[in-house]
Amino acid sequence: MTAGRSCPLDYRYQPRDIAQAPLRPALQGLDALWVVGGLYGNLEALAALQAAFDADPAPRKALVFNGDFHWFDAEPAWFAAIQAGVERHHATRGNVETELARDALADNGCGCGYPDWVGDETVDYSNRIIQRLHAVVPDPVRVQLAALPQFLRAEVGGVPIGIVHGDAHSLAGWSFSQEALSQPETRDAARAACAEAGVQHWASSHSCLPVMQALGDGHWLLNNGAAGMPNVAGELTGLCTRIATAPLGPADAGPSAPLASVNAQGLHLSLCRIPYDTARWALRFGGSWPTNSEAERSYGRRIAAGPTYLREQVLRG
Repeated sequence: MTAGRSCPLDYRYQPRDIAQAPLRPALQGLDALWVVGGLYGNLEALAALQAAFDADPAPRKALVFNGDFHWFDAEPAWFAAIQAGVERHHATRGNVETELARDALADNGCGCGYPDWVGDETVDYSNRIIQRLHAVVPDPVRVQLAALPQFLRAEVGGVPIGIVHGDAHSLAGWSFSQEALSQPETRDAARAACAEAGVQHWASSHSCLPVMQALGDGHWLLNNGAAGMPNVAGELTGLCTRIATAPLGPADAGPSAPLASVNAQGLHLSLCRIPYDTARWALRFGGSWPTNSEAERSYGRRIAAGPTYLREQVLRG
């Protein structure tokens, strides 16, 4: 298969593997769980995220980076700063980290597992980005990235949460994307996977556009899209997932107020804004990825003006 579209065998797992994964003590008995996918090397978003998490008044809270926290940070000092920020918290591997952990890039390219609806040009740009990024990763960090799990379980208010990068079967799976979830059979499969994995709700990212999808029987799927890029038309903020026993009050949330939220069986499920310094981020991005570079061609318009995806499309069911 074409590099960037393939799904390597070592990306794959089953929902029962998630059910059997040990539950870390630090992720049990939580009052608030923050899940952050697709930081993409945005240092300004990392700073805003840390400030928002610190302001959360929940007595017992945890933050999990669920993959692709590296991407645009293809300079040694920049990469190290992102890595240091992530290491303060829990993390799982995304396809980016999985490929960076290899001593040499394989035929997988970026490992994104892009579906047919993503154009070949986008796939090619992503493969080139990972090549440049791979060159700046120190060998000790490759070992650290390789040791990260593919998924985690957490417990908020006694409710089990499944944390994945892609979907219930693959680190780079797209069945938790907003496109796939428009199909009832995909929603049915995601609900069935909840039972197999022993979780009530899913938290994912990977597919880069946000969706909060009701799956039926009280199950929800939260895909935060991207923490490090705009997610809906008209808003230049990242998003993260927050699952908690109590909502953020106006004084606590501030500019991190939810884009979308629901109450589900005693839990407050939200996609919260990450209001990073867009001007400073644009300068950082442009300094490393100038006009007509792979990243600028693929992501420049979205970073500057946001996607065409509408806020009204996010919350479903």
